[in-house]
Amino acid sequence: MVWVYKYDENFVWQPGEEIEVDVENGEQIPESYTKTQPPNGLYLHKYDPVKDEWFESATQEYIDSFQPDSLPPDDVTLLKKHVALLTLQLSQMQKGGAS
Repeated sequence: MVWVYKYDENFVWQPGEEIEVDVENGEQIPESYTKTQPPNGLYLHKYDPVKDEWFESATQEYIDSFQPDSLPPDDVTLLKKHVALLTLQLSQMQKGGAS
């Protein structure tokens, strides 16, 4: 028995559609299935039947949409910036104004 992996008419992997095929007893692998397992780490798996391999077909924009938004600065960072700005302003006042 071997696991086979389904892809659609555009050769895109159909997760959850895997089946076992008893090739040892002559059972044929159905059309639109392959024995080649899709690798981990791809966002949109696409199968190349000529090369018998899966590749990434997602655009960079699609991949970026899964990345978390950057976190806003934490309170300590904001306070450090504020203190630095106040220190600069104080220094300029002591010198007789902004230069």
